[in-house]
Amino acid sequence: MRKSIIIILLLSLIHTGANAQLWKLRRYEVSAGLCTTQFFGDIGGFSRGENILGLKDFSFRHTSLSINTSFKYRILDDVSARLNLTFGYFHTTDERGSNVEREFESRTFFFEPSLTGEYYIIKNKGESSFLVTKGVGNPSLSFFSLIDFYVFAGIGGLSYHVKPNDNLAPFVTKPDGFTAVIPVGLGADFNYSGIFNFGVELGGRYAFSDNIDGYSSIYSKSNDIYYFLNFKFTYKIKTGKNGLPSFLK
Repeated sequence: MRKSIIIILLLSLIHTGANAQLWKLRRYEVSAGLCTTQFFGDIGGFSRGENILGLKDFSFRHTSLSINTSFKYRILDDVSARLNLTFGYFHTTDERGSNVEREFESRTFFFEPSLTGEYYIIKNKGESSFLVTKGVGNPSLSFFSLIDFYVFAGIGGLSYHVKPNDNLAPFVTKPDGFTAVIPVGLGADFNYSGIFNFGVELGGRYAFSDNIDGYSSIYSKSNDIYYFLNFKFTYKIKTGKNGLPSFLK
């Protein structure tokens, strides 16, 4: 009897340990996403006295689109490193704000590469399921048990080109530029099958420039800030025997 109990315990530990390492079978991920962008510069917006907690600065007129692609490597079960590439444009206008009479407006086309680290504060249970990892699915797992929540931070750069309207053009001294940015944010992923993920991510960028929209006011007290709301699709690449992605045999 004692031997039987010991054997059962050993088998349970081996099974648990094997399940805990299932994430290593697909530790490389590639993602594609569609983002909405919201830019906060010196065009548009409201003065401090008229703006309650900055909520008035969120405007559909300052919302634009971008596309994102990324490549991620799972260092540990709850720690990842990710290379991101984002293309798009920012839109700013005085049409609604505290400086309507200026009638400034600009579109800034940009390319942003960045390197971020992710830390998972809540991990899904699908990666400990052999069926889910193989892409079959596990009906015993609930929707919420298949969701990851994570935070991220890193460093990046923004290459940009400004296209001003006629009113703004005389005030633009440098239509092209490059600046360092600091990305910070949080996200959630739904572990659909162990091979595919669907996710959403909100990330803010602090730029080391106050000229991304083509204009820097003499009254400005801070650099430009912008946000991405990214809806993404992720494919998990099988890990080869050499530890590299399976297509690099």
